[in-house]
Amino acid sequence: MADKDKTHKQRVAERKDTRRQKVAAVKNKIKNVAAKKSGKQNQPNTVTQNRLELLVTIVNRSKAEYYLDLIQSFEVNMQFLALAHGTADEKMRSYIGLTDSDKAVIFSVIQENKISDAMHLLEKKFATIKNGKGIAYTLPLSSIIGTLIYGFLSNNKMAVKENKQS
Repeated sequence: MADKDKTHKQRVAERKDTRRQKVAAVKNKIKNVAAKKSGKQNQPNTVTQNRLELLVTIVNRSKAEYYLDLIQSFEVNMQFLALAHGTADEKMRSYIGLTDSDKAVIFSVIQENKISDAMHLLEKKFATIKNGKGIAYTLPLSSIIGTLIYGFLSNNKMAVKENKQS
């Protein structure tokens, strides 16, 4: 009876090991496919060639929340808003079609490969939304200190996750 029990336990342990190996193989396949689709190498803490830029957007204060959400849709992990006041006088504002001098300046860190789509969408929204006119431009970021910070700002979840496990 003891031999049967031991043999049964061995078979159960072997099945568990086999399942673990299969699960590990499937996980590796998923990681490899995801890495190929995103163009990333399968090395820990690999810094991608995707550079970051600072997107500065100036809009009417009443539309700031809308534009924050719109820019967020481009996988922007960090934004901050500064309240501002336009310097043009009433006559000049009416001449160029501006109604309000209260502005909001939105600073967003965005991936370089998403800038074109973001700028086209912003341009479209500036032209079509009532009182939604604005200005947007980008500034390149030349360096960022730390892979964890870069991973967060570039929405590279693998770099952030690997750094936390270390």
